[in-house]
Amino acid sequence: MYTSGPFLRPRLAELLLSVYIEGVVATNPRASDRAYATLREEILHGSLAPGAVLAEVEQSSRLGISRTPLREALARLAADGLVEQLSGRGLVVASVSPDAIRALFELREALETTAVALAAARGDRELFARLVDEFADAESLVAEHRIDDYYALVARFDDAIDESIDNPYLVTALRGVRTHLQRLRRLAQDDPARLVRAAAEHRLIAEAIRDRDADLARHATHVHLRASLRRISTDPHLHQKGTE
Repeated sequence: MYTSGPFLRPRLAELLLSVYIEGVVATNPRASDRAYATLREEILHGSLAPGAVLAEVEQSSRLGISRTPLREALARLAADGLVEQLSGRGLVVASVSPDAIRALFELREALETTAVALAAARGDRELFARLVDEFADAESLVAEHRIDDYYALVARFDDAIDESIDNPYLVTALRGVRTHLQRLRRLAQDDPARLVRAAAEHRLIAEAIRDRDADLARHATHVHLRASLRRISTDPHLHQKGTE
């Protein structure tokens, strides 16, 4: 049995290469994960607009990855509903059609009215009392053009509901819907007056949860979502981008 010399060198080289590859994998996210995260962020923030073609050669070159992990990333985005197949064009960023918005809000109403009722039964009353106070000051955020702070407050409200309902399946469904809502917000044009009214609607929902009033929480959420749907459905800026 040889223990040294040229017979050992190929095995040693193979072992060293294996250790190196394991180290790279351990310290770097998978290429497909990085591509998914990058493309998802670009779609949600509007830098990849509805209808934008996601050609494999172009995207793999731009992202610095091979086509196999890119295909994995695109498959995940398609499962998220952010990418769709169009005849003659290949994969493109999903459009924002009136039918898609209506369907999204139908699902959103079913999920959110259930969630707020559960939060009213199970939530931390002090947490929602603090959110009531924060929403009372939300008008000043809009007046000062601190729109990112405004949406951060809405995100904290969503997180508080998620933590309260103690239902991981419902939380997963809610977060899937919010992915598309985040995209709609970026594509639409902010209406300061609507944001102020929405803050008042959120405050009423938070008050109902604080007071353990599940019926009022459901009703206030229903009113809020209908008002939001009317606003988005009539936004010409959104529909122009959705049909480009």
